[in-house]
Amino acid sequence: METNEINAGLKAAQINNALGFFIMAFGVIVLFAMIYTETFIEHMTDMVAGLILISIGGGMMWKAKSTIKKLKSKKEQ
Repeated sequence: METNEINAGLKAAQINNALGFFIMAFGVIVLFAMIYTETFIEHMTDMVAGLILISIGGGMMWKAKSTIKKLKSKKEQ
């Protein structure tokens, strides 16, 4: 890979890492909002939505960190 391609990949991975953190934080906020709901359906809806957002954000961060590690090792070669 050329240096330009590696730098572009690193930049995209860093953006995905930040976006994953935001989605994960939003999922935690939705889980916290579960406290303020009144019915069982609202509790379950908030819990499922929060857990889905946390898992998507965590997956994005995990994938971005592995991509960053892989591209940095290629950059050093």
